[in-house]
Amino acid sequence: MRSTRALAVSATAIAALGLTASQAVAWDTSSNIVAMPSAIARGGQLTVTVDGCPKGGTMTSRAFSRTDLSPINNHSETSKGMATIDRSATPGAYDIRVHCRDKPALTKSAAFTVIGGVRGGLGGSSSDGATPTDMAIGGSLVGLALVGGGVFWMRRRAESRI
Repeated sequence: MRSTRALAVSATAIAALGLTASQAVAWDTSSNIVAMPSAIARGGQLTVTVDGCPKGGTMTSRAFSRTDLSPINNHSETSKGMATIDRSATPGAYDIRVHCRDKPALTKSAAFTVIGGVRGGLGGSSSDGATPTDMAIGGSLVGLALVGGGVFWMRRRAESRI
């Protein structure tokens, strides 16, 4: 019985070591550019993270000016930067080009999309983010969920006393 457990623990340890070794090799070059949010309005803040970029660098796009990437303290192989989307950017998909220090440049095509406002006549509007009505509806739904969860919990508690 002990030998079976020891064999299972050894197999798990070897598998974990094999998985981490392949990740270490993959970080020889910059990879995995992630832009959040993926759809953003003009003038909004875009956060970009890049794996395999331990010393920081810069990022560029047609939708924002050159921005610095800084290493993230708790993630030794990842850098992060925040860019402000130009107010004059046209709606559509944009690429991001990353230049990490001591690494070749990397480009991610269609990394994010700039969205535009409504161009309406009378009655048209342009809004960035949630409106007060959206917030009221969302708050009401959260409150309703809390009340429903509380009633369910109290009912289950009463059943256990019987």
